[in-house]
Amino acid sequence: MLPEVCPHVSAPLAHQLEHQLGLAPHLEAGQLDVERVAGIAVVAAAHSDGYVATGHLLGLPAALPAPTKAGERFWSDLWGASGTAYLLPVNIKALELRSLAGEGTPARQILSAVDEVTLPQRVAAGEVIGQALAESDHFPDLKTQVIGELWLRDLELTAWRVLHADHRSDDPAGRTAFLDAWTSV
Repeated sequence: MLPEVCPHVSAPLAHQLEHQLGLAPHLEAGQLDVERVAGIAVVAAAHSDGYVATGHLLGLPAALPAPTKAGERFWSDLWGASGTAYLLPVNIKALELRSLAGEGTPARQILSAVDEVTLPQRVAAGEVIGQALAESDHFPDLKTQVIGELWLRDLELTAWRVLHADHRSDDPAGRTAFLDAWTSV
């Protein structure tokens, strides 16, 4: 019988395997039968959306100039254009490093930063980001504003996916009520 899984990005996969399947963290592969391997696959698949979104969220800044002396101008221009320092490397560094270690995510801070930006600031930030992406990724046929706006949308939507994946209900009564509501439609 395959396990019923309630995925949470905040709970590491190893902990979920131990909790859901009773697998000891140092269990050797030779001790697994087919049913346990299938259970591991179910639990891993249930976690995949959150892990993929978190990985993508952490990878998005890699498309921008590195926070080095050479990238100083870009980050200064982005700060000036967006009117917020939330997205500057110095402010998200700790969150990024924690995320890379599997401990949390910068998603909430990113959404807060985007929420504070006015439409004119967003357009200006999109232009700055688009210019940097156009120079590094060689998109000569796309307008820098379009490229920058797509990057910002990707950042927002990915941060939302991370937060949403992390807050799925673990409440059996809530799941049952949801299923009952949808099956009675």
